[in-house]
Amino acid sequence: MSTPSGAPAAAPRTPQPEPPRIPEAVHRRRWLILGVLMFSLLIIVLDNSILNVAVKTIAAPAPAGIGATQSELEWAINSYTLVFAGLLFTSGLLGDRIGRKKVLLFGIFVFGAGSALAALSGSPAELIGYRALMGFGAAFVMPATLAVLMNVFEREEQPKAIGIWAGGVGLGIAIGPITGGLLLEHFWWGSIFLVNVPVAVVALVAMVLLVPDSRDPRPGKVDPLGVLLSIVGLVLLVYGIIRGGELADFTDASVLLPLLAGLAVLAGFVWHEKRSSHPAIDISYFKKPAFAAAVAAIALVFFALMGVTFFSAFYLQSVRGYSALDSGLLIVPLAAAQMIFAPRARLVVDRFGARAVCTVGMLLVAVGLAAFAFFDAGTPVWALCVVFFVQGTGMAHIMPPVTVAVMQALPREKAGSGSAINNTFRQVGGALGIAVLGSVLSTTYRGSIEGHLGAVPAAARDAAGESIEATVAVAEKLGPAGRPLIGSAYDAFLHAMHVTALGSAAVALIGAAVVAFFLPGLPPAQRLDGSGETDKAGETPEPATTRG
Repeated sequence: MSTPSGAPAAAPRTPQPEPPRIPEAVHRRRWLILGVLMFSLLIIVLDNSILNVAVKTIAAPAPAGIGATQSELEWAINSYTLVFAGLLFTSGLLGDRIGRKKVLLFGIFVFGAGSALAALSGSPAELIGYRALMGFGAAFVMPATLAVLMNVFEREEQPKAIGIWAGGVGLGIAIGPITGGLLLEHFWWGSIFLVNVPVAVVALVAMVLLVPDSRDPRPGKVDPLGVLLSIVGLVLLVYGIIRGGELADFTDASVLLPLLAGLAVLAGFVWHEKRSSHPAIDISYFKKPAFAAAVAAIALVFFALMGVTFFSAFYLQSVRGYSALDSGLLIVPLAAAQMIFAPRARLVVDRFGARAVCTVGMLLVAVGLAAFAFFDAGTPVWALCVVFFVQGTGMAHIMPPVTVAVMQALPREKAGSGSAINNTFRQVGGALGIAVLGSVLSTTYRGSIEGHLGAVPAAARDAAGESIEATVAVAEKLGPAGRPLIGSAYDAFLHAMHVTALGSAAVALIGAAVVAFFLPGLPPAQRLDGSGETDKAGETPEPATTRG
């Protein structure tokens, strides 16, 4: 058919097919499914927050602990985190390919088994190895929980569900230290890992009964070379940083070689991903400023916060003399703030926009971190609680908006990949934060305490200067002659903590600048045009339907 001018007539406009809706049976139990997902997430968060209050006990000599050094404690955390971060790409892709429920069940089982083995560790080396196994299992859990969430909630309810999901992280942060403190007061240190086993069993049963399976109908291939490059690069980089902290010398060959090799391998990873037909991570996502800013914010906030979480345990227990339980209770304000504000963050974003909300959140985190630079052995407890609450409030207004930005940038069938990106940057940021800020703490402490080790036998001076725990242990063996050394150790640690806190705050300020410049502001009012209503991103929203 032609028009009078002879031009072919325009084809009649065919309506676009509606996006697939969530099955009615799944939709009706979506909030119950979210509860199960949060319970599964709980054991991952619970384990890490428990470990943070147990580092002092694990560092103690046998039989109270296993005599782990500060470096070994960092590796007990980093072995978990690095395996976790390295495998997140693969686990997300496998979930999209074979089914998220399957990888979730597998991950919980492996995590529970690794927890049982970690509880029976007889040496720091065994603990590091079993923590790595736990990280292997956790890598299949966290991305799958968020991917399942995106596939049981419609788009309009996803911000609310993600806010509640983020609030569940706060719940884990609160329960973990308290649980750890109670266990350490009544049982041996291995009980902090053994407690994961019954939780994992309950989670497995609930998953089988309630959680639906979902997958990508057109999955891509797995990228084993990309995953291998990311693991090797991160391990080399963080090992070099930790080694530099141990030696208090970042120019030593044993530090420079792994650092440079790690950077080279990570550069090769990016080069490979750009050219691969089936990359572990689609680099093109990062060409979108809002997406790149969101993942950068995730990495920076956890870089800053995880380093402080690591040294705050030593401050509270070694300098202030609090028990593990007392230390856990002091973390409650941080967790409570997340539980209160994270589920409501979407309302503030709707009113002021993601840019303003996340920028203010980052500034609150920076203020909370900088406050540690003014803490001393006599800082009032109420001041600690206020600072932790401010930090939690800041995080509660950062994590839900940036997670929504990452997850809604991808189609629903790629939810596993989106979740993997979100959690990878979170874990890599945390791992590097512990390594870099832990090294700053160790280097500064060693430099401050070296001049006070004259009374220590020459053969023991190197070990005595490694950490406050090591110094105090040596000082106690010296009897009355070692008492001045204990005071010097406290002063040296406080100085090191102040330097590290200011460094953490500086990283948080960088995060504030990133989100202020690159996250989208308050979107323009929705408008109607000839093709229909546009949503905040300028895309045609999913049509509303009435469920029976």
